Amino acid sequence: MSVVGVGIDLVDVARIEQLLARHPERAAARLLTDAEQAYCFSQAAPAAHVAARLAAKEAAFKALAAGGDTAFLAWREFEVTRKPDGTPGLVLHGGARETADRLDVRAALVSMTHTPGQAAAVVVLLGR
Repeated sequence: MSVVGVGIDLVDVARIEQLLARHPERAAARLLTDAEQAYCFSQAAPAAHVAARLAAKEAAFKALAAGGDTAFLAWREFEVTRKPDGTPGLVLHGGARETADRLDVRAALVSMTHTPGQAAAVVVLLGR
């Protein structure tokens, strides 16, 4: 396999805490899939988990940018999942999936981390 794209992002957890405090339902519905919402809001520090997922989504967006115009893609087209062993995965929907197919993406490697103040993620897209 070869690398199709790489993305990295860093998100301030306090900014996400403020966003969720001001617009909890609207922000969650706009940014996260139902499964992501269920996971994040079941955790002791939901904002850190939301921030990590947003960092992963932005990193995936950047990795897909090699495919041309990605300005039309929406947050919910990128879904951060948990594999049975607990490691993060990435599922693409809609236009993100179409862009990945056009780039012949076969796999996505995702790494996320967070502290009380920052969340970061790296996404590597692999093709043939």
